Amino acid sequence: MNKTALVIALMVPSSLLGQETRELGAHEHGHSALNIAIEGTQVAMELEAPGVDIVGFEYEAETAEDLAKLDAAIAELSKPLALFVLPDAAGCTVVSSNAGLIDEHHDDAEKHAEHEHEAEGEDHAHDDHAEKEGAGHTEFHAEYLLDCADPSALDGIDFVFFDVFPNAQEVEVQMVSDKGSQGFEVERAAPVLDLSGLI
Repeated sequence: MNKTALVIALMVPSSLLGQETRELGAHEHGHSALNIAIEGTQVAMELEAPGVDIVGFEYEAETAEDLAKLDAAIAELSKPLALFVLPDAAGCTVVSSNAGLIDEHHDDAEKHAEHEHEAEGEDHAHDDHAEKEGAGHTEFHAEYLLDCADPSALDGIDFVFFDVFPNAQEVEVQMVSDKGSQGFEVERAAPVLDLSGLI
């Protein structure tokens, strides 16, 4: 399977999952989603995480301090093998990595002005307002393509992600391989995904 086909295979379940998540209103602080598609020696990964989990806020960044936090977070999210540690025996290397923001803030000028005012104040007040008013949320999105010399050695993933981003509590994982599709929940308290016999 070539890179394009692999990415399409990855995106299809992601799109369905994303649609279901939006319909259920399941944007939850502490909960990220990771889609993994494995074909031959290639491993494609797609991560979506709420802004508050990654940088501690979801309002539109305007101050130098907040912009610096965004830049630092994107730099961290651009290093997949430092966030999701794969077994050395698999011999995985990064082919491509792309991380950035998805800004879902509303366009209502009056509410936007309120958010700008609150951005200067206390984060908690903003979160309450956002939840009450149904305001948009900033989310981080990252896509990775890895090449692994020995995919059969992919028997687990250590989620250092939780150490790097202290606000993250859980990652919902959807994995597609030649053995089918599987779903997992990886929590901060047990940050290792066991893939023994699944690859």
